[in-house]
Amino acid sequence: MLLIDVPSNGRSGVNFTSFTQTDLPRPTSGYDSEINNDLILKFEDEQEAIDYIDVLRDFATQNNLSVPLSDIISDLIDSVSTNSFVQSYLGNR
Repeated sequence: MLLIDVPSNGRSGVNFTSFTQTDLPRPTSGYDSEINNDLILKFEDEQEAIDYIDVLRDFATQNNLSVPLSDIISDLIDSVSTNSFVQSYLGNR
């Protein structure tokens, strides 16, 4: 299981509570909160995390999103794409 923390000090300020109040796509393996209400995305493996980036990009392209929602998507994509395990996986492909 790969757990990726989305810090709430990003551009959008997204945290667990605010994420649950959106209609954005959810990771297939779920999500959870840290004790400080930071959002934790759950993935079975690095490929599932990369696939989630594609889902978010497709969702953003297909919908006319408000600035707050597009900022949340950016923070989610940044958190997943900069994760050291995802980076290592991409480097080995």
